[in-house]
Amino acid sequence: MARPVAIGHDAARMNHSRIMARSYFGIGAVLAALVLGLATGCSKKETSGDGAGSDAGLVAAVAEFPRQVIEVTGGVHVAVGFGLANSIMIEGSDGVVIVDAMESAEAARPVREAFRKISDKPVRAIVLTHNHADHIFGAGVLAGSDHPEVIAHATFARELEKLAGPLQPVLFKRSMRQFGTALPSPERLNCGIGPRLLTDANSVLAPLLPTRTFDGEQTEIDVAGVHMVLVHAPGETPDQIFVWLPDKRVLLAGDNFYHSFPNLYTIRGGTYRDVLEWIASLDKMRALRPAFLVPGHTLPISGTDEIARTLTDYRDAIQYVHDRTVTLMNDGLSAEDIAAQVQLPASLAERPYLAEHYGRIDWSVRAIFDGYVGWFSGNAADLPTMSSQKVARRMATLAGGSEKLRDAARAALEQGDARWALELADQLRALGEFTDVAAQVRAASLRMMATTESSANGRNYYMSEALEAEGKIKIEPPDPAKAPIELLRAIPIETFMRSLCTHLRPDKARGRTMAVGFRFPDLGQEWGVWVRNSVAELQPRLPERADMMVTVDSQVWKEILARKRNATAAFVRGDVKVDRNRLELVRFLLLFR
Repeated sequence: MARPVAIGHDAARMNHSRIMARSYFGIGAVLAALVLGLATGCSKKETSGDGAGSDAGLVAAVAEFPRQVIEVTGGVHVAVGFGLANSIMIEGSDGVVIVDAMESAEAARPVREAFRKISDKPVRAIVLTHNHADHIFGAGVLAGSDHPEVIAHATFARELEKLAGPLQPVLFKRSMRQFGTALPSPERLNCGIGPRLLTDANSVLAPLLPTRTFDGEQTEIDVAGVHMVLVHAPGETPDQIFVWLPDKRVLLAGDNFYHSFPNLYTIRGGTYRDVLEWIASLDKMRALRPAFLVPGHTLPISGTDEIARTLTDYRDAIQYVHDRTVTLMNDGLSAEDIAAQVQLPASLAERPYLAEHYGRIDWSVRAIFDGYVGWFSGNAADLPTMSSQKVARRMATLAGGSEKLRDAARAALEQGDARWALELADQLRALGEFTDVAAQVRAASLRMMATTESSANGRNYYMSEALEAEGKIKIEPPDPAKAPIELLRAIPIETFMRSLCTHLRPDKARGRTMAVGFRFPDLGQEWGVWVRNSVAELQPRLPERADMMVTVDSQVWKEILARKRNATAAFVRGDVKVDRNRLELVRFLLLFR
């Protein structure tokens, strides 16, 4: 098909090697240029007293993800700006390969339409660079009626379980704040590395499970005439891979590089991201000397020398933050004091792709500190535990009463000291006194902090909590009954059983002793749950003296626990077999939330 004329934008003038867009949604590039132009004339302060950037920097960042499809080089197309992440299509001789699949069915549909305008060849394979939701939950839509291989690293399923396991409710709530999903559009600028996350509690998820995985460092595969080298490259996630197309000298980087200081720590919560492994993975990418670099978010880059400089700066920035943190740890400084001190040297700080629009250096410092030595600062004063309410009572006493604490919170806000006003509002909230004032001061402080925050993650989090404090939004975990069947299949039965144990009601189980065996004939697995005085123990074996034996297909049990299947109907149909009165099983399940 005929290609439209390439449309450029102001960001291209800042970096002549940035690939010009061959856009099927060209107006997006024009709008991005206009917004960037407006941002440079913005009257807001660019920095706050602590060095954080303002809204203007995040408004300007939209030039990195205008909604369009770009032909990187012959047969390699990347969809940018359709959701939080990019999706890449590689044209082969008798089919196409998709790399990464957007965050939901809603985000994937326009991407599929755009790709179909370029090629109507069948989808032969979908490669998932890692397990994060913004890269996997549109796969079913992008596959259409085709039946592609779905390829990932062998650790993909294990890492996905962490996000879908016992901590899913708290991780969901924090994620929605981080990405500003519940914010009204005037309050939500963007997500720093993409326009927005098109996922919420009502989204349609369309995952496809990996049908082919590889272990070890790398594998080479050929699909539809496309030769690919898949390389395990831990960084933002332990299961991260990048895709190397040697014939085209194209590197698809996944989330180990994007146009922002990296998210070495995510405020939505997560396990430690090993920064030394991340650096090693970037070194693997540098060694290939690619001519084209396509990140998992933001625009691609062309030019071997330009890419080499960019990746070198990127890994050097991570190493600098790591090394300075370790040095100052050995000097005896606390995580907070190190975080306040470490800044990139000017030669790196001036690089546009290291602006703190997504990750932040101070958050990274704290994560590195915690990754090495845990929560304890080394100061013995941190060892005893004191509840937030006790701290608040003592703060009120020092202030001369809760009324003085209230007045101090208002005064701090009037003086523009948002951080201290927020601290005092939280003390009032912990006391349970002047809660209306606490909510008002808290919301106003968070809004003030949001306007001087360089990271979209931080800004969205501040704004979300502000609106929550005002009662304007409420973020609720998604209904498990809406989880796609495909996702339930991906989660091992062990994860469901462990989640069951973590949801034991201590008050209901106090003084109770009970042993229940579970047989899952479809898996050939047997599990035992022992309830002992407010603790539920899980073991991969049956109890020797079980109070009850339950026999059920694992998928049926998952659907019952996820409320996708009616438990009573399952009992009546005989899908769940119990060797005791069924009421005994009901009484057992009532011990759990």
